[in-house]
Amino acid sequence: MAHSEATKRAPVDVLITAPLPVVGAEATGNLIFHRLWEAPDASTFLDEVGPRIRGIAAGGRVQIDAEVLDRLPAVEIIASFGVGYDRVDVAAARDRGMIVTNTPDVLTEEVADLAFGLLIATLRQLPQADRFVREGHWLSRPFPLSASLRGRTVGILGLGRIGKAIARRLDASAVKVVYHGRTQQADVPYDYYASPLAMAHAVDTLVLVAPGTAETDGLINAEVLAALGPTGVLINVARGSVVDETALVKALQNRTILAAGLDVFQDEPKVPADLIALDNVVLLPHVGSGSTYTRDAMGQLVLDNLVAWFQGQPPLTPVPETPLEISKRA
Repeated sequence: MAHSEATKRAPVDVLITAPLPVVGAEATGNLIFHRLWEAPDASTFLDEVGPRIRGIAAGGRVQIDAEVLDRLPAVEIIASFGVGYDRVDVAAARDRGMIVTNTPDVLTEEVADLAFGLLIATLRQLPQADRFVREGHWLSRPFPLSASLRGRTVGILGLGRIGKAIARRLDASAVKVVYHGRTQQADVPYDYYASPLAMAHAVDTLVLVAPGTAETDGLINAEVLAALGPTGVLINVARGSVVDETALVKALQNRTILAAGLDVFQDEPKVPADLIALDNVVLLPHVGSGSTYTRDAMGQLVLDNLVAWFQGQPPLTPVPETPLEISKRA
């Protein structure tokens, strides 16, 4: 996949799988976008354009798996929209010598803001209080007292960029923070727990920021929720797959835990009716990074990765699984 001067100047065909904020930027870097979501038949569309596609801007719910990649033999780079890149089969891409990039950093503070806001909304029952006023109940009685952030211990599952940004907000709120991750970090001031279960026993609030991988699938199960206890609160801004959703519904129904705030679900956008029926859960439609400001920045980074690669430069934000010898080709 060496880049010649001719390749740098030639138009580059890029498949874009969802209406990301890079649409309309075709003039940048001599890229030609082929919009998969506009095709009447995706399979026929890939048959037509697949052989000449050299890059993918991956977003939405389209999975970039081995079967798709086999239909796109000329692809060199997959630029995924979002810090999580579980929509891409990274192993299949790596085996084919393809770069995979994501969009870290530009969404860190936005997602941390949302996670902190969701925690407060869940504890103080802000959506419920809003409904209380709108439905006229305040005319006849006061709103019930809520739980509080005061005096809590918060365990963060996944102390990466976003986890640390959430921890900073909790530090400013004078709340004790602990964490669990794949490895203990020497340069952080928070206590480390070797497992989610051990951490759940030690805290009353869990904030999930771990990636959705095979290792984290169902990591927060019935046992962990029971350990969290009847005053426990679960906040998930990670991936729906990290939580055993059936166990969570039961824990909320039975008051095994106090409440939950969820921005992600196992089968988005389908949310179980049993969750919707509960009044001790705050439900959001996966909007962690969902501001115009941040989504534009994420789209720009997708574009910048594609442009850099096709101008013969290394990608800006390759994922860790991309071998160094591939990401440094130029």
